[in-house]
Amino acid sequence: MRIARTALPLALASGLLTGCAGLVQSDWPPCAAVGGVVGAGLGAIESSSWAAGGLGLGALTGGLYCWVRGDADGDGVVNKEDKCPDTPKGTPVDATGCPQPLPPAAQPVSEAPAPVRVELDVKFDFDKNVVKDGSKADIKAVADFMRAYPKTVTTVEGHTDSVGPDGYNQRLSERRANAVREVLVNEYGVAAERVDAVGYGESRPVADNATKEGRAINRRVEAKVEASQ
Repeated sequence: MRIARTALPLALASGLLTGCAGLVQSDWPPCAAVGGVVGAGLGAIESSSWAAGGLGLGALTGGLYCWVRGDADGDGVVNKEDKCPDTPKGTPVDATGCPQPLPPAAQPVSEAPAPVRVELDVKFDFDKNVVKDGSKADIKAVADFMRAYPKTVTTVEGHTDSVGPDGYNQRLSERRANAVREVLVNEYGVAAERVDAVGYGESRPVADNATKEGRAINRRVEAKVEASQ
């Protein structure tokens, strides 16, 4: 009987204090009051003279336990370990009960400006380096583009078909490239230092030199100019 009278108070006290552990600060007075009542009751089990002492001890124990193991701000971190006891309800906290820093706001990704470009493809008669009048409009379009984008430069590239010696075709391709460059500079006012010219002879065909049509396509001067908007 003595063992039962001792075990019952311990079990009831343990249950009370465990229940208090999750209480927020506003629930501490009821917790202490309940602790007092339970303490008085537990004291009375031992003897009627213990009831008053049990009341005070139970109230004190319940209140202290709630303060130490309770959760004053309801953030899930007990008071003893809570370094930020006044965290607003619902605020995400770390293991110390302090608000977690918000992740940095994502910076908008700026897209690279889309390049704009113009291309030139001037065709020549067999063994000629004279720019045809019909090609002038295309050359002027390149000049207009370069005026609109004053930091642009270009290289005009001359080519030939495969008819004739390699050395002769190399020089012919250079003359064709220079002929187009002169139109850009002298007729359409593009600064000379912005236009270079180079010849590749017959080394870079874009069509079959075995056919008349293919050779006509290969007799050309190409250029391209690219800028960022």
